[in-house]
Amino acid sequence: MSPRYAIYYAPEQDSDLWQKASAWLGRDAYSGEPKSRPDFPALEGLDLDTLTSDPRGYGFHATLKAPFELSETASEADLLTFAKEFARTRPRFSATITPDRIGLFHALRLREPSKDMSALHEACVKAFDPFRAPLTDHDIARRRRAKLTEDQDQKLLTWGYPYIFDEFRFHMTLTGAIRDENLSDRIGAVLSDHFHKDAGPHLFDGIAIFRQPDRESPFDIIGRMTFGQS
Repeated sequence: MSPRYAIYYAPEQDSDLWQKASAWLGRDAYSGEPKSRPDFPALEGLDLDTLTSDPRGYGFHATLKAPFELSETASEADLLTFAKEFARTRPRFSATITPDRIGLFHALRLREPSKDMSALHEACVKAFDPFRAPLTDHDIARRRRAKLTEDQDQKLLTWGYPYIFDEFRFHMTLTGAIRDENLSDRIGAVLSDHFHKDAGPHLFDGIAIFRQPDRESPFDIIGRMTFGQS
């Protein structure tokens, strides 16, 4: 099976946010190496490796354009070259982030809507679409198991992903689904403490290209492009 690529937001590798989030997840997607998790006495006895398994495989990120296989006419080098030029034309901006619960999982999210973030998401979905191979019948059927609306289904067929544009919600996932309310509250309190210095205004200054060699492997960062940089 071909590799998949994704256009994500990810902080710089040496930033406090990246280091803290990677330590929480137990893996650094820049290096591809495991990362030691600090002790969390309030969560003693919990299997945090299992609780963070899904987001660990994707790496700490926020989706701007969902994973895709490359079209027959595109190469990885083409994608990286285009991403660098795309980033050069984009402005930096700030928006406030905070740890929060979204449905059954926990993530860092925007405290309030950001027109700048919405514009970046829309630009990424459209600009990088020529690099995307058409979805396979298997992938379409897998997505449709979520009982998509007519509009979501059309987005899936047109852009390769159903939850985009007006349904885009910026989030940087930190856990898998947690159905136990008491456990979710415990996790939320620990995450609020762990990320309390990072909550607040955050400078969004680039995009990252993630690569997954095959569907069983984790995603790694193969390039981060800074906005406004030649």
